[in-house]
Amino acid sequence: MKSKSDLESQINSTIIQFEKEYMGRGPIETKTYLFDEVVFIRLKGVLTKAETQLASSGAKENRDLIKRVHIELLEKGRPLLEAIIKNILNRKVVSLHIDISTRTGERLIIFTLNHALGLI
Repeated sequence: MKSKSDLESQINSTIIQFEKEYMGRGPIETKTYLFDEVVFIRLKGVLTKAETQLASSGAKENRDLIKRVHIELLEKGRPLLEAIIKNILNRKVVSLHIDISTRTGERLIIFTLNHALGLI
C-alpha cells in the first residue's frame, strides 16, 4: 500500500495534468490533503492574466462571471475528476465541492468519499 504522502503526490501530479489538458493551463502550485473520507486539493495560480485583469476591475459581476465559468467547466469535467480519485484511492466519490477566489487566484476542490482511507 502506498503512503499518504505518495498518494497526495500522485493526486497532485494527476490534477496538474488534468488542469493542463482540460482547462488549458496548469496551476502554479498544487497541494493535496487526505483526511479520513475527505480529499482537499488547493490549487494556486489558476486564473489567466485576462481573468485576473477582469476580476481586479472591481465589478462584482465580473468576479461572479469568472467563478461561474470555472465552476461550470469543472462540473462538466466531473466524471474525469471522479475517475482520477477512484483510480488513485480506490474509493468512489460521493460529492464534489468547488470554489475559486478571484482575488487570490486559488481554487479549492473537495471530494468526499464513500469510505475512509484509513491512512495515518
